[in-house]
Amino acid sequence: MTRKMLVCACAAAFLSAIVRPAASAPGQSATEGAVPFDDATLTSLGAVAGAGMMETNTYENLRELSDDIGARVTGSPGAARAIAWGIQKMKSVGLENAHAETWQLSRGWTRISARAELIAPIHRSLMIDSLGWVGSTPAGGAEADVVEVNAYQLDEEMKDPSRWKGKILLVIHKGEAPTDRMASFAKFGDFLKAAHQTGAVAVIGGQGGGVAQGMHLTHTGVLGFDTYYDIPVVSMAAEDQEQLERYLERGRTVRLQMDVQNRVTDGHVESANVVGDIRGTEHPEQITVVGGHLDSWDLASGSTDNGFGATATLGAAEAIIKSGQKPRRTIRFVLFTGEEEGLLGSIAYVKTHQSEMPNHIAAVILDNGQGPVIGLQLGGRADLIPVVQKFASALGAFGKLKVDDDVEFGTDTGPFILAGLPGINLDQDSPEYKYTHHSAVDTFDKVPADILDRDATVMALTAFWIADRRDRLASPWPQEKTAQMLVDKHQDAILKLFGLWPFGNLGSSQQ
Repeated sequence: MTRKMLVCACAAAFLSAIVRPAASAPGQSATEGAVPFDDATLTSLGAVAGAGMMETNTYENLRELSDDIGARVTGSPGAARAIAWGIQKMKSVGLENAHAETWQLSRGWTRISARAELIAPIHRSLMIDSLGWVGSTPAGGAEADVVEVNAYQLDEEMKDPSRWKGKILLVIHKGEAPTDRMASFAKFGDFLKAAHQTGAVAVIGGQGGGVAQGMHLTHTGVLGFDTYYDIPVVSMAAEDQEQLERYLERGRTVRLQMDVQNRVTDGHVESANVVGDIRGTEHPEQITVVGGHLDSWDLASGSTDNGFGATATLGAAEAIIKSGQKPRRTIRFVLFTGEEEGLLGSIAYVKTHQSEMPNHIAAVILDNGQGPVIGLQLGGRADLIPVVQKFASALGAFGKLKVDDDVEFGTDTGPFILAGLPGINLDQDSPEYKYTHHSAVDTFDKVPADILDRDATVMALTAFWIADRRDRLASPWPQEKTAQMLVDKHQDAILKLFGLWPFGNLGSSQQ
């Protein structure tokens, strides 16, 4: 009884914060500053907020996922355990039809070991880890001199790759950086193919040639969308890499012994998304997707990338169910896999549900680290900014939430945007994420419990508001309109580079 009274009090407090209009700016009428919700909506949102902050098991779920299951590389036994765990959690919170939707990854990959030693000018061990979905050195490793390759001038570098034969290639960054970071990332794949064909031993350079962030850290990751490269590619601790660069700048010969061993399957492996619903009361066929990705990398337990988003998704579901509120439309909660290998689970979801996509309304995704949600990015849907801004402005208890039409293809919003839907990225302020993600310090202790509960609650409120509106928030745009928006947002070139552009010749560049 005492707990129920506390929850009711919390809900009332949130209700008060949500309904309180912001002070009218000079020249603004009271009507312009008013909260855009009726009493029934305010009551429902207040109940969801109270349950989200007081009644969910979100942080304990993250502890279980991090400590009891651990790393969850797509296609691995750890990922399979996580999928079973996700189904069980969805059933335990009361989601309907909780199940796995299988899809296939082109090949599986397992990290075995990575070791490097500086042989000359001095002798000492170096810190490295392999990137994902790359190959191995010969058994026992190889010894080779190091040569530089400038990531900012790859076109020029690839004109004469013959000097790479039998060498370890160190990716450096000199001169003016390319303006299009993702296009540069795509070009890095061509460089890796050329390096392998020429007979290079290995490449030192992280995702897209990036340098490891933080002190004594490496960062793993893939180098393309569902792509495997035969050449071993490693991330090296910045302190070690900078020492090699200093030697080379002084004209010294740098020689390494490197042994990288990975295992790759010959064919497809199976993975699955975890799916469960809160069925709508009036329009159950209309669906709002809410999700984060369940898979992770394997240097740690994947707590910030993206155990945070996965358990926030479960927490959002639990908050809505425990609030007792019933949305008019269906809310579908999805724990995607394969995000780290190129949005593969969300691509599979859209493909599996292709016939239902006209009845999908939006996708709300959380995958930007361990910080507080500070904005809603609407995936190119500028038409929705006014109405979503009114909703966001009313959530005063959670701080200021910026609303814009930015397009995010770095996580599972992407396939929904390509389907013409508002792929809503819950943008977060996570300054430490550049250190934790894909690294050995992506662990449970890096996640603040209060921020996780807060973000899960924002996620729940956003999903419930979309699903329970009297009128439908959005319908999918036709292909022509989506294609033109992506051209206007300068997203078409990179999508074409990665083979993700589904619109043929639709969309024209602005003059």
